[in-house]
Amino acid sequence: MIKEPDLSIVIVNLNTEDLTLGCVRSIEKEAKNLSFEVILVDNGSNDGSVESFKKLKEEEYWKNKFTLILNGSNTGYAKANNQGIRVARGEYVLLLNNDTLVHKDALQNLLKFANDTPDAGVVGSKLMNIDGTLQMSCYHFPTISNAIKEYWFGKKGLFEKFAPRVDKAVTVDSVVGASFLITSEAKKRVGELDERYFAYFEDIDYCRQTWKSGLKVYYLPNSVITHYHGATFKKLANERERWKKLIPSSKIYHGVFKHYVLNTILWTGQKWQKIVSVKKNNRD
Repeated sequence: MIKEPDLSIVIVNLNTEDLTLGCVRSIEKEAKNLSFEVILVDNGSNDGSVESFKKLKEEEYWKNKFTLILNGSNTGYAKANNQGIRVARGEYVLLLNNDTLVHKDALQNLLKFANDTPDAGVVGSKLMNIDGTLQMSCYHFPTISNAIKEYWFGKKGLFEKFAPRVDKAVTVDSVVGASFLITSEAKKRVGELDERYFAYFEDIDYCRQTWKSGLKVYYLPNSVITHYHGATFKKLANERERWKKLIPSSKIYHGVFKHYVLNTILWTGQKWQKIVSVKKNNRD
């Protein structure tokens, strides 16, 4: 009888074969002495990804550790992750972006912290850019008050992403979904991701529901993951058009009225900051 793994790692792929294989190989390298499985959900790729994953599945190392789920089309990020969550056998589920590389002890430290912290619902890793710099990976919940303070009064880090400069785990409102550990207690109380979100906001929404359930969200600096940041979504839209993909999810998360209020605050705040910057440069 095969023992149930401690950790189920869910990865979603869409036409990013090389990135996904790099991610899986980094897990293979660093998951020593760890009881785990990888569940790879492909969202209708046509770049040869599926053939490569089928070959990977047959490798000796990955037998009994690798599950491949094939979708005929792009079902969206939340829905694809939920497919993985539903078949996960592990006590803990790690939603891991395919454009990531796992560092030494990153997975082990996530599991140890979750085991030692009964009130943990979600635990996020410390994310690094490919040049070794710290990546902003936490949010305060995007309230109207925080938007006004940041965009009208210049108090940074209240609305945009930030990263705690700490050596020990700290609670935060929300972590981004690139390395997103869901504990067994969160699975019971919160359940799966909200599939109304096709892309974006599903992670911050889950964190909001986690806090509402009485559990906490933690940022864990001794779990280090390199994140290429948006590599999959860059293939879906160019830089100018990508912001438009946030709009449907923003309306779901905030509600339509609040979405437009926040957009107005952000737009007027950014315009004001440009005016102030121009005036300052003219004086200098």
